[in-house]
Amino acid sequence: MQNEVIRLAEALKNGKVILYPTDTVWGLGCDATDEKAVEKVFEIKHRPTSKSLIVLVSNFLMLQQYVETVPFKAVELMDEATGPLTVIYPRAKNLAKNLLAEDGSVGIRIPDDEFCKALISALGRPIVSTSANLSGEKPSSIFKNISQQIIDSSDEVCVLRHDDQTIAAPSQIVKVNQDGSVIKIR
Repeated sequence: MQNEVIRLAEALKNGKVILYPTDTVWGLGCDATDEKAVEKVFEIKHRPTSKSLIVLVSNFLMLQQYVETVPFKAVELMDEATGPLTVIYPRAKNLAKNLLAEDGSVGIRIPDDEFCKALISALGRPIVSTSANLSGEKPSSIFKNISQQIIDSSDEVCVLRHDDQTIAAPSQIVKVNQDGSVIKIR
């Protein structure tokens, strides 16, 4: 695993888009601080740029570097979560502007996955994580179900977990407002 982490982290540092397994479904990823790489992710997916992208961070300390504040309610929800949870925070900072929602918010998840955490740590910055499918199509947690178009469009493809048949769903998504109110998105 370590060799793959090093190889893919180097690709991310060079502005590349990778196809990689996450704690949920297979994802397209790039350095979340690199606007040109984020733009390429939108192009690969044929996704409207008006739709924001999810970001993965390795831990709570890294999360605090990329949002103005972490509302207490968000901490409670993360502690209580029984599965993958993406929280939309009101005010992002230090991230590529083109991955944020129009209101400046951003969806961030701390994955419960050793490979993802190692990759983020090796990069030293957050990674974009959007499902590896064309916009509007179904995401997949199984590599063989990813379209050849997505595979061919990626700069680098992770060589791990190609035979994993575990069925996983995308994360739950909630928006936590500054006042602590919560809106369930998915």
